[in-house]
Amino acid sequence: MNAQMRKLIELMETNPPATDEAIKEAEDELGMAFPREYREFMLESNGAEGRIGQNSYLAIWPVEEVAPLNKVAKVEEFTPGLVYFGSDGGGIAYAFDKRVVSLPIVKFHDELIHIEEAVKIADTFTGFLQYLYDYED
Repeated sequence: MNAQMRKLIELMETNPPATDEAIKEAEDELGMAFPREYREFMLESNGAEGRIGQNSYLAIWPVEEVAPLNKVAKVEEFTPGLVYFGSDGGGIAYAFDKRVVSLPIVKFHDELIHIEEAVKIADTFTGFLQYLYDYED
């Protein structure tokens, strides 16, 4: 995890690290390779939750929960191409967009079922954290 990422999540409660095996199992189950920065984050903190910046709240799910939670939410049925990995705890889900090779991060209101409603917020995981950190209500 880089220094910028550490600063952005300093107010969040972090979990113990994920294992390479757990990450690989999730990738296999989801049919994708996670972006490098997300993978690095999970190897130091297998999920995190809490305030990020002054106006945002973020729950990053443990890697073992990503595939099961996507199945329960029927993500592949309703929003194919997205892989949800966290939320704001209040109706917004955050996802990788597998329809694009670079896997940008999008936000999506979890009650919507039209993938066109997904809004790109960052190209990288660090950029995603920075977006939430800087968010002004």
